[in-house]
Amino acid sequence: MTDLMTLPQGDVRLLGTELARGLLASTELARMAYVAKDGTPRLFPMMFKWTGEELVFATFEGARKIRALRARPHVAVTIDRPGPPPEILLLRGPAQVTEVEGLVPEYAWIHHHYYGPEQGARNIAEIDRPGLRMARIAVRPTWVGLVDFQTRLPAPLSGRDA
Repeated sequence: MTDLMTLPQGDVRLLGTELARGLLASTELARMAYVAKDGTPRLFPMMFKWTGEELVFATFEGARKIRALRARPHVAVTIDRPGPPPEILLLRGPAQVTEVEGLVPEYAWIHHHYYGPEQGARNIAEIDRPGLRMARIAVRPTWVGLVDFQTRLPAPLSGRDA
């Protein structure tokens, strides 16, 4: 049996650690970095849902990131708690963008998870109207890193690629 905490940075099996599972189930915002149309980096905080295979985000039709992600789908994502000590989950992988008529299927779950059932339902009721178009952004991690400053340190301190 593999000790998940001894896996090297980059190993997707790190998603099975208690630290990764906790951050993926949290209400922390994920910060997704991507390259914009003009070639400069962007970093955008977003609510998310972890499906067990994909990190799912939702955005509204016309968002500039949709076109940028289609042109350059590789992204980096971090989900972290400030601590002390800080806990950091780092993900990399391609983003797949799918346009959706109406609500992205995971969007209602996301709002209920972050805001609670009553406020989540109110949030969804405010936007769920005929003609609504959204985009589902799904990232399937191909690289995973963890830092908790207790059992896993950043690369410069530990010699591992972060």
